[in-house]
Amino acid sequence: MENDKLLSVKESAEILGVNRQRIQALITDERLPAQKIGNSYVIKESDLELVKDRKTGRPPKDKSEK
Repeated sequence: MENDKLLSVKESAEILGVNRQRIQALITDERLPAQKIGNSYVIKESDLELVKDRKTGRPPKDKSEK
């Protein structure tokens, strides 16, 4: 079994350079695996690799929809 460090939502946000709400959204969307312990989530450090290279911001609008 891996000896993976468990991170809080805050620590994960700091590592990825996003806010805590973004981490919560990734967990809710099931794009970032997490375990709930009490009222808080913990994330395996290695699981941050799953969302590290994601695109940021909103996708551009399709100009044909105007």
